[in-house]
Amino acid sequence: MAYKTLEVRREGALVWLTLNRPEALNAMNPTLVEELREFFGDLPSQQAVRVVVLRGAGRAFCAGLDLRESAAEPGGGVPGGLRAQRRISELALLMRRAPQPIIACVQGAACGGGFALALASDVRIAGSLHA
Repeated sequence: MAYKTLEVRREGALVWLTLNRPEALNAMNPTLVEELREFFGDLPSQQAVRVVVLRGAGRAFCAGLDLRESAAEPGGGVPGGLRAQRRISELALLMRRAPQPIIACVQGAACGGGFALALASDVRIAGSLHA
């Protein structure tokens, strides 16, 4: 599957899942949320995958909701914001239901929904960025 905002690289039974929006600190826009939902929703059927390593491209793990893109969506407002929050919160449920362990490599910002992704992972490895 070709993704716009995710980079998926397989090395045998290991999958490197990279949030790939470094210019936006990997902030969650609707495309990223839907692609993550698709990836994690399909994970239980991927028996050849034994472990997933989740990381962010660039200098942040995930800065949370992309406020620029969410504010620009038509029909947003409070109901749209609540729908977006529900879609993001459901990611944690999909991750917890996956039979494979998910390891989050957290470097840089992990805010809001990005922090939720880290917490929903089975193992979290955090470090500081070196300039």
